Amino acid sequence: MTYQPTQLERDRRTVRARRSRRSTATALVSTLVFAVALWLAVTTAPGWPRVQQSFLDPVIAWRYLPEIADGLWLNVRVLAVAAVLTVVLALVVALLRTLRGPVFLPLRVLATVYVDLFRGVPLIVLLYLIGYGVPALRFTDGRISVVVLGTAAIVLTYSAYVSEVFRAGIDTVHPSQRLGARSLGLTYGQSMRLVVLPQAVRRVTPPLLNDFVAMQKDVGLISILGAVDAVRAAQIASLQEFNFTPYVVAALLFVLLSVPTARLADWVSVRATRREQAGAVL
Repeated sequence: MTYQPTQLERDRRTVRARRSRRSTATALVSTLVFAVALWLAVTTAPGWPRVQQSFLDPVIAWRYLPEIADGLWLNVRVLAVAAVLTVVLALVVALLRTLRGPVFLPLRVLATVYVDLFRGVPLIVLLYLIGYGVPALRFTDGRISVVVLGTAAIVLTYSAYVSEVFRAGIDTVHPSQRLGARSLGLTYGQSMRLVVLPQAVRRVTPPLLNDFVAMQKDVGLISILGAVDAVRAAQIASLQEFNFTPYVVAALLFVLLSVPTARLADWVSVRATRREQAGAVL
């Protein structure tokens, strides 16, 4: 038997469709009005011709786009390595902080000091300390790459933040889950790996993606150590042309790099919210 909605249900669907079309039209009109007002406010400003000449020169942008894009490729590689190492190190620190029992106190204290230290030190200061301090120790005969040193600083800083995100996710898992796993004969490690961590990671995926978006921007800070990434390439081009347009090009490339991850974070967040509210009456 085919489902046939009642007349009352059809009327409700018609009202909902009318409201949806009205909301969409209102949003489009308001966005268009705002964009036009912003464009007029900027382009009619007294200094707009000077800003346009110094920041938005299309000839300079096209000329230096390949060099800045090559530098961005270095940022992408640093980001990939730093993201993997950050997740691994952060997970280890989070597990150390969640260990129970007095015998593990030294490990918990060590993990807590690690988190407090690297969350408290600004990333740019840590880059200077590692970038110039580690080579001075002369661990190796050759020169350590500034890309390696910059990646190490990023990993140390972000692993401190991400470890707290993991720890918050582990703490949200109800203790009965862990006790139930142990009652089934699983060891502590098995209960964490098979029961607790899958739930914890799923709950903290949106903030993890947000941290990843922030890392995408901060990988550009390795330029202060001399690495020729997108920011450094833009700086060199800017000094050659006495123009700030290369910085705008670098900024747009970073935005294009971060937008997909930002939208993915929004989608995951909305999906998690809908899953939690499934069956609820709002």
